[in-house]
Amino acid sequence: MENETAELDRLQAAYKAAVEEWIVAIRKEEALASVNHTIAEVDKWEEAHFDEDDARNKVLALKVEYEDALRRKFFDF
Repeated sequence: MENETAELDRLQAAYKAAVEEWIVAIRKEEALASVNHTIAEVDKWEEAHFDEDDARNKVLALKVEYEDALRRKFFDF
């Protein structure tokens, strides 16, 4: 039981940390959406979008992992 709780704590912490990284990526993209309209700035904005998308995908994968662990604990499947 203690190992199970430690694993759930680890999964939850990883998920929460990924969400925080995603928030930072969203804010970076948002900030770049408000800059001057130059090719260089648009390129940075596009790069920020891809970074945000990567961060979102990481969050979604960790969420599934954490939810699966919770299902195993509470529903034994």
